Amino acid sequence: MQQLADIETLEAFVALAECSSFARAGRRLGRDPTIVSRRLQALESRLGVRLAERSTRRVTLTEAGRSYLDRIRPLLRELAAADRDAASFARGQPRGHLRLSLPTSFGRMWLSPMIAAFLQAHPGVTIEAVLSNRFVDLIGEGFDLAVRLGVLPDSRLVARRLLGRGRLVCAAPDYLARAPALKTPADLRQHACLCYTGKANPTAWEFLDAEERLVTVPIDGALASDDAEILVDAAVAGLGLVYATEWLVARQLASGLLVRVLTDWRIADEGAIYVVTPSLGGLPTKTRAFSDWLAGRFQPDPPWAPARLRDLADH
Repeated sequence: MQQLADIETLEAFVALAECSSFARAGRRLGRDPTIVSRRLQALESRLGVRLAERSTRRVTLTEAGRSYLDRIRPLLRELAAADRDAASFARGQPRGHLRLSLPTSFGRMWLSPMIAAFLQAHPGVTIEAVLSNRFVDLIGEGFDLAVRLGVLPDSRLVARRLLGRGRLVCAAPDYLARAPALKTPADLRQHACLCYTGKANPTAWEFLDAEERLVTVPIDGALASDDAEILVDAAVAGLGLVYATEWLVARQLASGLLVRVLTDWRIADEGAIYVVTPSLGGLPTKTRAFSDWLAGRFQPDPPWAPARLRDLADH
């Protein structure tokens, strides 16, 4: 297969055709005229045809040269336009298609309204939101951005921390009214505990005492699931205690459907909520704009903070 001419050679030929002079073409391109001449010679040698007649005063295209010019000039214009369009994704108004990977429950509960508001504010952007608790391969699977919960592994990705996540234990008031007293984590052995199987050690709950010592308590109950929302519904129904993140049970706590317990005991959690992108260099405007949009909606307080929930209820 014959090798294609490089862009600089084609640009030199077009400049020569339009200027009819090696000297003027060189000035347009910012090159020495001899370089323009060598590029024309290399192009003619590759094609096996003479493209221009040279004289001491003027360069004139041959019939083959004029035909070649007519074909490549619009191609070069299209390439220039493609360069401008691609560069525009890194500046100016966000535009283009965003492919997002979002955690399932968190995405439905808190990110969904943010996505809708972002699209209203940025009509040049379209979004495909894929909800899954799996840590997808952003680059290999063609995602522009992911929101991830937990502890991030070391990787070539760039992570932007939105905020930490707090954990707590809570239950329905009617469950607590009929259940044994609950003052320390050790009392959990006498309680029905709803088990989240997505946790690294699902049958044990961990707490920190006043001296920051780790206390691990085995738990048991009637329901286990890898879907935390099922466990929250079960807790609201009075089936037991649930060990959850603040964002998962914020609305139930605000409405009184659930009540926090063991408030004197802290639950250690190194995890946080992150926006993850493939890289910072050359990040498209659409991706940077969405990352900034999310970050702005978690400051100064997250959307599940009591004051923000009250504002939502008032509206």
